[in-house]
Amino acid sequence: MNIQELDILNSLAEEPFVNQRLLAQRCGRSLGAVNRALRTLAQAGCVDENTALTEKARAMLAAGAPKNAVILAAGSGMRMVPINMEAPKGLLEVGGEPLIERTIRQLHQAGVTDVTVVVGFMKEQYEYLMDRYGVRLLVNPDYAGKNNLYSLLLALDRLSNTYVIPCDIWCADNPYRRHELYSWYMVSQRTDPASTVRMNRRRELTWVGPGGGGNAMIGISYLMEPEAAQVRRRLDAMSRDSRHLQSFWEEALYEKGRMLTYARPVEPDAAAEINTYEQLRELDGGSGHLRSQAIRAAAEALSARPEEIRQVEVLKKGMTNRSFLFTCRGRRYIARVPGEGSEKLIHRRQEAAVYAAIRGRGLCDDPVYLDPDSGYKITAYLEGARVCDPADGADVARCMEKLRAFHAMDLSVPHRFDIFDTIDYYESLWEGAPSAYRDHAATKERVFALRPYIRAHAGSERLTHIDAVPDNFLFAPVPGGEQVQLIDWEYAAMQDPHVDVAMFGIYAMYGREDMDRLIDAYFNGCCPEAARTKIYCYIAACGLLWSDWCEYKRSLGVEFGEYSLRQYRYAKDYCRLAAERIGEDI
Repeated sequence: MNIQELDILNSLAEEPFVNQRLLAQRCGRSLGAVNRALRTLAQAGCVDENTALTEKARAMLAAGAPKNAVILAAGSGMRMVPINMEAPKGLLEVGGEPLIERTIRQLHQAGVTDVTVVVGFMKEQYEYLMDRYGVRLLVNPDYAGKNNLYSLLLALDRLSNTYVIPCDIWCADNPYRRHELYSWYMVSQRTDPASTVRMNRRRELTWVGPGGGGNAMIGISYLMEPEAAQVRRRLDAMSRDSRHLQSFWEEALYEKGRMLTYARPVEPDAAAEINTYEQLRELDGGSGHLRSQAIRAAAEALSARPEEIRQVEVLKKGMTNRSFLFTCRGRRYIARVPGEGSEKLIHRRQEAAVYAAIRGRGLCDDPVYLDPDSGYKITAYLEGARVCDPADGADVARCMEKLRAFHAMDLSVPHRFDIFDTIDYYESLWEGAPSAYRDHAATKERVFALRPYIRAHAGSERLTHIDAVPDNFLFAPVPGGEQVQLIDWEYAAMQDPHVDVAMFGIYAMYGREDMDRLIDAYFNGCCPEAARTKIYCYIAACGLLWSDWCEYKRSLGVEFGEYSLRQYRYAKDYCRLAAERIGEDI
């Protein structure tokens, strides 16, 4: 039997046969197609002379009946900034109802009460579902560093006649059924240029590749046992291959250029995937989540109404914070939302003191709004601005020129940043957990042994940026060229200004030759050897500092991949290089 005949058989299971015309309307098929399908079903022994289901048909329906559902709700939904800092995507409300509760309710209406929810980000907020709906929760501890393939992997033993559902889907009508006769993947009849699959006339989903354009992928799927068995094997195999760390689970559905499942097409307005603030606004302009704290703060700062905050768009995920771009009354702004654990990393009133010290000095545009309690910050968006390219020598030279000019201002604030004390503090945030690095204690001992040399050669302290990394140097267009700005001053404090040179180099992940060229650029080619050695010491100390920082952020579910490993290598490698220059065995 083909897909059309199976659909008609399923429709007969849902409602008794009255006549072919009504059946054609229910199935969205032509009268002729229904007539042909019923003849085939009769020949196959699935319907009798009264078009009633036979025992053979009931056996087929029983074999394909849904047993359970797995809802994937582990991701942090970074594209939902600023909402995702207050609630996970699955709990966003549309029409006063959380998305995940609507999905669970629709599943229950279809007789599917065995529901597993895979959680990770803000997992505690989903706990109530266990009592209210009897769901089971599985926790994905790797949600930050891996994609949802690893979430579904946790529910591998659940996959058999199973609905697999993203938590951020809203369906106008209930898409779940008591009877299923084949495996399917839901797509919209709308064309999506970003989609990688296209439905053909046989309702097969064929791979068209990135940029090929196809049917918008909704993400809901149903896996009967034959296809579920293949997916289980593939998920297991893919999870053992590091190339799939960022893979979506759907990659396990593909075989020789097409999906294992048929397409289940729906009208464009039948289902919506909510990935962004604007998509939520479009679906439900009255959703309470549109009035997030960050949106309210932006509106108040600009003396506007919350509904005047438009075109909200997430920006690149920062290491400490989350930021989003928005428009208000025809002007564009960037809002900063403090990231996970930042309240323990940043003293916001000290940050406010720094912005007061640099105000009007041409280092950067003054913030439009800065709340020293919450950490929310709003700045005007610089049209056409770009960040420094650390591989471009001309860019780097201009950044070092800006850095020298800032240091020459000899500014001061009441607080200081002690690298070694901060290392100890970051490690205290681990709450007794050991370092991920087996030789961390020995590395720390060698780094701390550099402290006497640093103290002996440190220059006079002045306001130092501390986070003067390539991404914090903006090249903004001005008549006749570009103006360099130094932004994001939240770590700034009193220190030896040469720390800024070390910070630039280790964030750029320079090798030694590039590091020396950087130092020469700052000193205009005339760096005293003692200063170079001291900067090597700072590279080692700051490498350990940011490695420890990354270990704390990892405990919060935020992973930085190669960056964290490279910082630890700076600690070890530059301890050795500094020791060789100092002439001691450290």
